[in-house]
Amino acid sequence: MNLVRIALANVRFPASPKESITLATQAMSEASTKAARIICFPECYVPGYRIGKAGPPPDAKFLERAWSLIAESAAKANITVVLGTERFVDGALRLTALVINADGSIAGFQDKVQLDPSEEGTYKPGSERRVFQAGALTFGVVICHEGWRYPETVRWAVRRGAHVVFHPHFDEAEPGSYRPTTFADPANTFHEKAALCRAAENTCYFATVNCASPGSPTTSAVARPDGKLLAYQPYGEEGLLIADIDIDMRRVLVLSLRRRHCLGSTARRSNSHGPHWDYGKYGPGGNRTGRIYPNPNDPGGSIVWN
Repeated sequence: MNLVRIALANVRFPASPKESITLATQAMSEASTKAARIICFPECYVPGYRIGKAGPPPDAKFLERAWSLIAESAAKANITVVLGTERFVDGALRLTALVINADGSIAGFQDKVQLDPSEEGTYKPGSERRVFQAGALTFGVVICHEGWRYPETVRWAVRRGAHVVFHPHFDEAEPGSYRPTTFADPANTFHEKAALCRAAENTCYFATVNCASPGSPTTSAVARPDGKLLAYQPYGEEGLLIADIDIDMRRVLVLSLRRRHCLGSTARRSNSHGPHWDYGKYGPGGNRTGRIYPNPNDPGGSIVWN
């Protein structure tokens, strides 16, 4: 086992942009005392998610100051930060996640590429994806709507070695709506089942984080690479969700699945074009022809069709 402790900041929605900085730095300090190596915040936590909210207009100077203060706190706490925020690019506002290294240096941004339709009048989409490092941990970031409805955004990071994909999002209860008490209960919205699917279909950890609010339809949670739930935060309860993830688990699972899959099929080994399996007329599952190869882009050991 190769464990990395992560923290999801299931914190309350900030009353003001200034408070968002205070709450973020407090959560970082607490996560550090609990030996977390990395902390992730909800979508646009600094200055605060603005769709449907009456807040001050976007302020580039405030954002620069906020990022600087949070970077200083990251260095003091020796913790990597995935900060839900917003930024201006060529005069247009984007939803983004700022990744800050444990020494306080800026690793970069992951902009939200797939916007929710309700956001299109306020934000412009990004166009690029990337992965980040925190020591031995490789991770990606998908933001809210992307992770719920665009599985390929998670797949992109995993195929480039991500052990975990962080999923900052924002959701709160609507008046008179159903209030969940158990993660992925059949009566809940589809979102939590989607989180489990993102983990299982990509054999990766999926760490989704929301603000704490009364009656919230989703909460912060970590799904394992086998699609099972590792941990979740009680609904509406403010605090940190701490989880230890095994970054070797994905490779072990993938190799196990590959072995079971190949032994249970009618495939025959072929070495004429390198290591792969021939399936003849039908592919695995009987519905696709082709060959299956070790994925050269994935040190975790996944497989690709050709």
